[in-house]
Amino acid sequence: MPWLFLAVAILSEVVATSALKSAEGFTRLGPSLLVVAGYALAFYLLSLTLDAIPVGVAYAVWSGAGIALVSVIGWIVYKQALGVGELAGMGFIVFGVILLNMFSKTPH
Repeated sequence: MPWLFLAVAILSEVVATSALKSAEGFTRLGPSLLVVAGYALAFYLLSLTLDAIPVGVAYAVWSGAGIALVSVIGWIVYKQALGVGELAGMGFIVFGVILLNMFSKTPH
């Protein structure tokens, strides 16, 4: 269950982060509420995972997946270019998360 909570926390954070652009500095009510609700849910669910998943591993998975997903959303929704450098950087982040999970001493 902790990994499911972490996955939903990541998705909530990605939705909230993606809505930041549409919130236009919190001047638009709907997107602003989505940002606040998304982050609140994300941090609550992240907190539930920390009894079973080490904080370093949980945060690495959270940030790595979040970076990759937000970048893909930026590419698809906002037509933001992803160059070789960005793609390589995301690849290194994903590889780092995999290494952390492989070598973590705490059972998953």
